[in-house]
Amino acid sequence: MIDLKAAKILDQQDGLNSFRNRFYHGEGEIYLDGNSLGKLPKNVPEQLDNVIKTQWGKQLIRSWSENWLELPERISKKYGLLLNAESNEIVFGESTSVRLYQILYALLQSKQYPTHLISDSLNFPTDLYVLDGLVKQLPKTTLSTITYSQEIEANLEKLKQLIKKKPGIICLSLVTYKSAYCYPIKELNRWAAEHNSIIVWDLSHAVGAVPIDFKETETKVALGCTYKYMNGGPGSPAFLYLHKDFHLQLENPIQGWFGHDKPFEFNPKYTPSNGLERFNNGTPPILSMQAVEAGIDLILEAGMDHLRAKSVQQSEFLLNAVNEVLLPLDFSIYSPMDSSFRGSHIAVSHPQAWQICQALIAGGQGVPKIIPDFRPPSYIRIGITPLYTRFEDLWWLVNQLQKIVSSKAYLNFDDTKRDVS
Repeated sequence: MIDLKAAKILDQQDGLNSFRNRFYHGEGEIYLDGNSLGKLPKNVPEQLDNVIKTQWGKQLIRSWSENWLELPERISKKYGLLLNAESNEIVFGESTSVRLYQILYALLQSKQYPTHLISDSLNFPTDLYVLDGLVKQLPKTTLSTITYSQEIEANLEKLKQLIKKKPGIICLSLVTYKSAYCYPIKELNRWAAEHNSIIVWDLSHAVGAVPIDFKETETKVALGCTYKYMNGGPGSPAFLYLHKDFHLQLENPIQGWFGHDKPFEFNPKYTPSNGLERFNNGTPPILSMQAVEAGIDLILEAGMDHLRAKSVQQSEFLLNAVNEVLLPLDFSIYSPMDSSFRGSHIAVSHPQAWQICQALIAGGQGVPKIIPDFRPPSYIRIGITPLYTRFEDLWWLVNQLQKIVSSKAYLNFDDTKRDVS
């Protein structure tokens, strides 16, 4: 395993190391949970202070026309740059679950595809809940969920054959939440199109972690949250991408006033917008959208290709250390070894994973507190966020995992699990 001095040299050579100073960091703390909630950019408090004290506090209602109405469109343009989409193909607002419900319902009602839903056991639970709810609401809709023999990666042949046998609307997480498995997006988009089907991609664990090009990958529908690798803040609004060919073919099942063609005429009759704005619902969440803009600005400045290159380098650094130091201590790797099929977090498994996480978080004399992420039943997820994760952080993690397990220090912590870890 590379020693601490060598890890620090890698940090000095890192072309993105200056971005770490653009975030708040807890003293004596190493944060490896950016795949759940990204850190706070330092300029967000100042930006929000201006929105709260000046735009809201002084300008009041005037700020709608002077600042706020154009904010969602401005953020959409920036996400369009990141994902290679036209600005009018992306809208912001609502949560990922609401966006998923809207677009799946609209596709089902459009009758463009068979009313059969497909997903798999690697998908995020809330997506599966939405699919199940739609089947209950729409009696003619059916659902097939593939269960694989393991949770590390998908069986692509099994998935393809189901799509061929039962075409319809497929919902998948591009990067899976447990193992960070990354689907071959273009290959599956083409397969779906060839078999009268369409894939709705959930990018929550992918955007800001892997490069995504909607045009090159022939993606038609995608959505995702903005509070993980995009550092938009807790509960920050989700985005919805819909290829322009579908804008006038799909109807929003939630007819809110911001989806109206002329919302400020207050016509009692609903007329949907002629563009993707028809999928807007209520008033935009201005405060949280302001924080989202700070996050996307940092990603665009750093460059997604540079971020991905560092992510892969750090992942390989970590995996090599796990192989050398931790596998003999009853750890197992639960992420794909091939970086082309992996996002930006690494999952390892251990029978005492929960207690080990508590020992990491507790820290000790001369030892930083290390915050990873636990997922049942026995997974420790290690989020690598290249904007602020250091090689030194990963060295400390492996060093402490080795000591905690070798000394059985985890036995000092009970196995009572909390709701958030």
